[in-house]
Amino acid sequence: MQESEYPGRWWHALEDGRIQCDLCPRDCKLHEGQRGMCFVRQRTGDQMVLTTYGRSSGFCVDPIEKKPLAHFHPGSSVLSFGTAGCNLACRFCQNWDISKSREMARLTDEASPEAIARAAEARGCRSVAFTYNDPVIFAEYAMDVADACHARGIQTVAVTAGYMHAEPRREFYAKMDAANVDLKAFTEDFYFQLTAAHLKPVLETLEYLRHETKTWLEITTLLIPGKNDSDAEVGAMSEWLLKHLGPDVPLFFTAFHPDYKLRDIPPTPPATLRRAREIARKAGLRYVYTGNTHDPAGETTLCPDCGGELIVRDWHSILTYRLTAEGACPDCGAKVPGHFDAKPGDFGRRRLPVAVM
Repeated sequence: MQESEYPGRWWHALEDGRIQCDLCPRDCKLHEGQRGMCFVRQRTGDQMVLTTYGRSSGFCVDPIEKKPLAHFHPGSSVLSFGTAGCNLACRFCQNWDISKSREMARLTDEASPEAIARAAEARGCRSVAFTYNDPVIFAEYAMDVADACHARGIQTVAVTAGYMHAEPRREFYAKMDAANVDLKAFTEDFYFQLTAAHLKPVLETLEYLRHETKTWLEITTLLIPGKNDSDAEVGAMSEWLLKHLGPDVPLFFTAFHPDYKLRDIPPTPPATLRRAREIARKAGLRYVYTGNTHDPAGETTLCPDCGGELIVRDWHSILTYRLTAEGACPDCGAKVPGHFDAKPGDFGRRRLPVAVM
C-alpha cells in the first residue's frame, strides 16, 4: 500500500468477490484496482483505501460568511481546504477543477491533521472548514482533522451536498460543529438529470442534522435559470423546510454563473434571488439570505419579532452588529438562533492563501 493510501471505513465484501462502499447512496461495487465514482476511494487488495488522506488542493483563510454561514460566529476567520473528487456529478459545478479532478497532481499540499490544527490556531482562525469539494468522500481525514482541532479549541465546519448513508453520517457529524448543506433543487428530476444523484437522501440528512445532532445547520440553494428557480419550486421547497426543519434554519439563495457543462445558461439575475427570498420569507422562514451578488439587504440579519436590522453585511464584511452577548435583539429581546459572540470578528472580506506544514 502506498503512503497516500489510507485504510478506508464503511465497506463490506460481496459474495461475487467485489467489495461495496457503504459511505454514500451510490453503493459503488468494486473489483481489484477500481475506484468509486468519487475517484478517491479505491479497492486495493481486499480492502477499501482513501487515496487523498493528508493531501489537499490548497489552504485559504476565508471569512466564515463565505462558506456561507451567517449565524456561526459572524466576522470570524476560517481555515478552508478540500481534496480532489466528488460523489456527485453536477453539470453546473462551480469548483469543477477541484471536485472533478482525476489528477492527483492537483493535490499540491500535504498536511497531517495536527499540522492543520496548528496552522488554524497560529492564524487566529475560529474554525476549520472542509469545503471546495465534498468532505463526505474524505470523511476519515476530515474526522481526524476535527479531533485535532477540537483538542485546540477550534471548531469545524462541513460544506457538503449531504449525500451520505446513515451510519457514516452519524459518526461524521458527531465531530462537526456546523454544516452548510447544498440543497441543489427540490425535484427528483433535477437531482437525477443534473447531479446523477437523488433528492431523498439529502432531505434525510437535513432532518437528521436538525433534529438529532447539535451541529449548527444552514442551507444553500444555487438558483439556475430555467432549472430550479420557478416560484412554484422555491415555494414548495420553502414550505417543506418550514414543516420539517422549522422557521429558524438560515437559507441562502445564491447566483449561478455559467461553468463546467452548463455554459449555455445565463447567470442568475439578482431579481431572481430577491424574488426567491421574498417567497421563502412569506412562507414563514425567518432568516433568508442572498449570495454571489451585491445585495446588502439580502445579507442582513433581521430581528424575527420587531424586524430591526441586527447584522448588516456588505460582501461578507460586517458593517453593523447589534446582537447582545446572548444573541438577542437589543430592542425587543427576541433571541436569534445560532452561535454568536458579544462582538463580531473583524476579518472582513479577505481571502488569504496559506501554506500548512
